[in-house]
Amino acid sequence: MKLTEIQFGTLMPVDGYGPGMFRVGGRVMAGPTLVLPDRAMPWGGLADTAPLLALAGAVDVLFCGMGAEIAHLPRPLRSELESLGLGVEVMNTPAAARTYNVCLSEGRRVAAALLPV
Repeated sequence: MKLTEIQFGTLMPVDGYGPGMFRVGGRVMAGPTLVLPDRAMPWGGLADTAPLLALAGAVDVLFCGMGAEIAHLPRPLRSELESLGLGVEVMNTPAAARTYNVCLSEGRRVAAALLPV
């Protein structure tokens, strides 16, 4: 099997993560981070719903990385995101970052809301 490294070009992959931080597109970001194909930005965490709701129509799936362990999104937030047509996938942050990168490399319209590990 031939393995080839994925080339993201101008897209924003999650390059790495550590305690309290992420490296996205070569840039280190502290704290919760919202990652889209064309940019990454600080995010206020689960209480900061406006940036997530603003994704409606721009992305098809939002991967929610809940930290080191999987946890549920607050039910009202999940319901509101889904009512706007967003697919919501909740997992731990390492899995969310990997899944986001794979889908990004396939050209899918995805975003990741990541809480630090």
